[in-house]
Amino acid sequence: NLISGSPGSAGRVQGVVRRLDRPEDGDRFQAGEILVTKQTDIAWTLLFPRAAAIVTDVGAPLSHAAIVARELGIPAVVGCGDATMRLLTGDRVRVDGSQGTVVRASP
Repeated sequence: NLISGSPGSAGRVQGVVRRLDRPEDGDRFQAGEILVTKQTDIAWTLLFPRAAAIVTDVGAPLSHAAIVARELGIPAVVGCGDATMRLLTGDRVRVDGSQGTVVRASP
């Protein structure tokens, strides 16, 4: 149930996952959901204000996801490797951007 990555932006939050493969699918992304994706670039930026947290497979503390999340005060864990394979839309998770961890919450 533990997914580890790099701390991207400090903060802790619990919420529901929305796994997206491309920013064009952002119309499905609801305010307060946790965005889980492979990586982000400038095309994803408009979705960030809706996010409770950001989780990416690829990235480091100076990646796009981490920098924008810090600017907006959104917790982020980056460089998880396989978060998109382990988390599905609707999963409840706890994101700790300070520790770089994502834990699937018990049902």
